[in-house]
Amino acid sequence: MELTSKQRAQLRGLANTIDTIIHIGKDGIGENLVKQADEALEARELIKGRVLDNNIEYDARLAAAELAKATRSQVVQVIGAKFVLYRETHSKPREKRIQLVKSKKIGKQG
Repeated sequence: MELTSKQRAQLRGLANTIDTIIHIGKDGIGENLVKQADEALEARELIKGRVLDNNIEYDARLAAAELAKATRSQVVQVIGAKFVLYRETHSKPREKRIQLVKSKKIGKQG
């Protein structure tokens, strides 16, 4: 499911208060980094990452896209060297998950 602009805005607001937990350094995106991001997404749903200055292979947009593909998550935002990823968890009860705003369906009225 693709995120709507309202859902992205909601997730961007939530991401302001979280710490950066994924750091992409000179080793790039390897198996361990993907595993770490995958576990963090399952536990938290929303994670913030950063591409460090010593990485010459990736910019934040490319790193976010590649990590999102590897973890089956969605890129919420990319600003400078930082990025935010989201994936709904299935290990938490529904009421403990991030409740995304519902998109309004366009249909016939009346």
